[in-house]
Amino acid sequence: MSMQLRITHTTGYEYDGKAVTSYNEARLTPQTSPEQIVVHTRLDISPTPWTYTFRDYFGTQVTSFEVLDPHDSLTVSAHATVHTNRSPLAAPTLGWDDLASPDVAEVHTEYLMLPDLVVPTTDLAAKIETIRGDSATPGEAATAVCRLVHDEVEYIPGATQVHSRAAEAWEKRGGVCQDMAHLAIGGLRSLGIPARYVSGYLHPQSDPEVGATVQGESHAWVEWWDAGWHAYDLTNDQPIGDRHVVIAAGRDYGDVKPLSGIFSGTRTSRMFVNVEVTRLA
Repeated sequence: MSMQLRITHTTGYEYDGKAVTSYNEARLTPQTSPEQIVVHTRLDISPTPWTYTFRDYFGTQVTSFEVLDPHDSLTVSAHATVHTNRSPLAAPTLGWDDLASPDVAEVHTEYLMLPDLVVPTTDLAAKIETIRGDSATPGEAATAVCRLVHDEVEYIPGATQVHSRAAEAWEKRGGVCQDMAHLAIGGLRSLGIPARYVSGYLHPQSDPEVGATVQGESHAWVEWWDAGWHAYDLTNDQPIGDRHVVIAAGRDYGDVKPLSGIFSGTRTSRMFVNVEVTRLA
């Protein structure tokens, strides 16, 4: 079932005093692909900045901007209308021996690295090795790893911080979609399966009412390589569907931050975020 979704994502900072300068990057523009067509997109920034748009190494559209006048707040509003029409998850085709081929191991090197952010704990690694032994194919193992994380880690907002390592969420058995994605990425890569982090949005209702605007939030899931990228939403224990909208993909959250930057002239700031999602058709 295809959908047309309108998304308004407003985020920014209120400063304790006046910021003299601010340099930022926004990754808030949805991607166009065969399964997701961007009908309209606009980025409004206040105060009015100098801007430059480019695509980063991972193919994400980035709006770089700087405000050089004193300001006590910064607001970025991203508006997009997106048509989604996703196909069912394709059957896995790669075997375990295929993971060592140059087409996989060399082409997707950056998606096989295991930094401290995603490296599995000893007990999680043991569970993943058991999955490896029980799985006939990498695709079968990948789905099992995702379901393990979903079953073992409860969705608990505030259980972790934005910079927390995946191991912390595993030890607490609680975290948010970012933590679950990092846990699955570490587990998949430890098996030699290339995996990447995807950011975007999810309409929160399973059967959205046309014309009704609801509160949403940024969302995250994982993709693994099996002769093509296979996407899985760990929080909801299902492949992504027409309620999902893709913004960016990268090695981990650090590559896909919706808004990042630096400012000078004051010491502290408060961040605010509001996401609204409307099904149009």
